[in-house]
Amino acid sequence: MSRTFTRRRLLGGIAGTAALATTAGAVTWANRRPGLVAPDAELVARVEAARRHPGATTVTARLRPRPVTLDLGGPTVSTWGYAEDAPGPLLRVRAGDRLRIEVRNDLPVHTSVHWHGVALRNDMDGVPGLTQPPIQPGGRYDYVFTAPDPGTYFYHPHTGVQLDRALYGVLIVDDPHEPGRYDHEWVLVLDDWVDGTGRTPDDVLAALTTMGHQGGMPGMDDGGMPGMDHGGMDHGGHGGMDGGPGDTGGMEMLTSPLLGGAGDVAHPYHVVNGRVPSAPRTFRARPGERVRLRIVNAGSDTAYRVALGGHRLTVTHTDGFPVVPVDTDALLLGMGERVDVVVTLGDGVFPLVAAAEGKPGQGLAVVRTGGGERPPSTVRPTELDRAVLDTGTLRAADEVTLADRRPDRVHRLELGGSMMPYRWTINGATFDEAEPLTVQWGERVRLQFVNDTDMFHPMHLHGHTFAVTGGGVRKDTVVVVPDRTVTVDFDADNPGRWMTHCHNAYHAETGMMTTLAYRA
Repeated sequence: MSRTFTRRRLLGGIAGTAALATTAGAVTWANRRPGLVAPDAELVARVEAARRHPGATTVTARLRPRPVTLDLGGPTVSTWGYAEDAPGPLLRVRAGDRLRIEVRNDLPVHTSVHWHGVALRNDMDGVPGLTQPPIQPGGRYDYVFTAPDPGTYFYHPHTGVQLDRALYGVLIVDDPHEPGRYDHEWVLVLDDWVDGTGRTPDDVLAALTTMGHQGGMPGMDDGGMPGMDHGGMDHGGHGGMDGGPGDTGGMEMLTSPLLGGAGDVAHPYHVVNGRVPSAPRTFRARPGERVRLRIVNAGSDTAYRVALGGHRLTVTHTDGFPVVPVDTDALLLGMGERVDVVVTLGDGVFPLVAAAEGKPGQGLAVVRTGGGERPPSTVRPTELDRAVLDTGTLRAADEVTLADRRPDRVHRLELGGSMMPYRWTINGATFDEAEPLTVQWGERVRLQFVNDTDMFHPMHLHGHTFAVTGGGVRKDTVVVVPDRTVTVDFDADNPGRWMTHCHNAYHAETGMMTTLAYRA
């Protein structure tokens, strides 16, 4: 079996059958690269043991990924999910507690569960072929790990483009020492939706890659293909269409003044907690009460601009970690990012809008503290067009500021790719072509994300929380806009083999990911 085929099967893409994935996953899992720390090494177990707090408890839960039929508030779709609703079950523990999650796979294909943002033990990270064997149809896998850091996290597959279905849910790790200072909490999950609307995410990926290899599809009109953007453009700026960088080929590009190229897929729906804007979820409270909103962008291809009509938001945390509080009218969340805000509610009925950045459509939820009509599904609060906060520019709270230290190792990650062909890379290589980026235990490591494309990329690092240089905000996912470099530092204190990748599911699946590996 070739090295290329084996590495590609780690992605769980649509090109392979379940039988092929079984073989490739087993081969890769058995392939312990000499000189690198294995996911189940003794050092991994020792670090995990040090995470558990005295008196911590074990929290158990079950997840059963399976075919489901969901009512999105009017549209009914056949999809895959963890429950008969979206998002999946809310999991909640205290910092230092141990989780034991039994996953039984009732899907027709293999799957996994990745615990996004959690600094957990490497063999529980949920990347098939890299940290575990894939969970085959009818199979079971137990995830057992300690959640060390308080915050808002979420879980989803790390298999193909399964994230672009209903396979996601929220994990909240509570801080037992947090004072609170709010009356209510509301968890909000934002998502772009295509599955069950006549196309699956695998159909969309196949169309993107086919169009990319063929240089466009005959007969495509200006509306593009169902479930896709208006295609035929080069988002990469390097080696795309003959017309040169940014050439749209006479077709419209999805763009944003904040992000540049704003995605590849025009999803038919945008949902908040699994509901379309015509049938929004409603949160009820009293005027003057303080509410903590935990907002998660679980989308696959869409950044969201979020605002609550008639209110300003006080941002308190991003990607789980506290920040110096900042007030804003609106905020921008890339895929995989989370933000916690506190708001004191006025009297009335207010729209909470998640506008698809640079794309048509929006998600909607409603806050009701008094009488009044529900806002229309197309409502656009004026706050969306005022100050918009990028969470990567925040400052870390003193208690989580990374100690000042010169980096021992620097890795430069040049983000490249284009629509024609549909291929996304790090340092000129797709995942199946790349060698691991190596680090040593105890090092201060610097990553430089250099965006050479015309598309924004939310870059995510598994198993660690980094500090964005400049303000030191602690994050695990950071948006890198075109022609910009974002530099982050982290301490190499969680041994194993970890992914770093773009959290656009279609970019990651076609190559924009690599491995960060600890030397033994």
